[in-house]
Amino acid sequence: MLKLDGLASFVVVAEAGSISEAARRLGLSKSVVSERLAEVERTLGAPLLHRTTRKLSLTEDGAAFLERAARIVREVEEAAADMAQRRGTLSGPLRVSAPVTFGRMHLGPALYPFLAQHPELELTLELDDRRVDAAADSFDAVVRHGALQDSRLVAWELAPSRRLLVAAPAYLERHGTPGSPQELQRHRGIFYVNRGAADWRLEGSQGVQVVRAGVGLRVNNGDVMRDAAVAGMGIALLPTFIAGDAIRSGALRVIDVGLRAAAESIYVAHPEGRRTSAKLRAFVQCLQKTFGTPPYWEALIPPCGAGGEG
Repeated sequence: MLKLDGLASFVVVAEAGSISEAARRLGLSKSVVSERLAEVERTLGAPLLHRTTRKLSLTEDGAAFLERAARIVREVEEAAADMAQRRGTLSGPLRVSAPVTFGRMHLGPALYPFLAQHPELELTLELDDRRVDAAADSFDAVVRHGALQDSRLVAWELAPSRRLLVAAPAYLERHGTPGSPQELQRHRGIFYVNRGAADWRLEGSQGVQVVRAGVGLRVNNGDVMRDAAVAGMGIALLPTFIAGDAIRSGALRVIDVGLRAAAESIYVAHPEGRRTSAKLRAFVQCLQKTFGTPPYWEALIPPCGAGGEG
């Protein structure tokens, strides 16, 4: 008879593409995962994986078996979680991906009380600014900032997000405070590298304007962008969840050129077709309640200005 732990190991190996990565995700040794796979194949009487020195790939039988096996594993995990919730507890694994800066500044602190309240919940939080494939990388959910780009995901908004043009007072004293898009393009900018060109896309009554500026720094981390702006290296377009404390303290000033960055959202998403588990619903509700509407990081920040990360 097939064992559930064997099915679960096969599903994770197939999704991870290697036994070593699957073992890391499962918190097991490679030898245990290998033995579980071998037992599943012996029980079924067919090989499920092609094994080479470089990678694993599914056999025709393995590909046919994977979809049902994954569905069985998810259903059992969700059923167990629902039963735990009926008893007033949440339990079992929950694997989430989130951006580095938002995870460090806001997500982690919001989740510590949640985890203390549900000690049987096994949360794996992986901070990574790349846009992971939630299904292929075996995440139950992803936390993202911006616009939802993958139609295969089902999303809930955690909080609205806006981005503001900001600079240090010392920088503005040296170079002047721009009051229009034309003046803005004469300044040095601090840009988020994954967004491509050295420009800001800002909106006004005439639609979207692309405002180009000189490059002071390109970097793929919001913390570094904020710190560079505080150090006087140029003007940055930053989310208030990153720049809020520096704006409130006076280390950064908001610049108003009559245009705003497009409104964005911070959201949680999970792959389409998966039933929403009780623990994921509780995770989302915890974050929504903690962040508030408007979110707490907006406190005392002026409503004017060009509103987000890079």
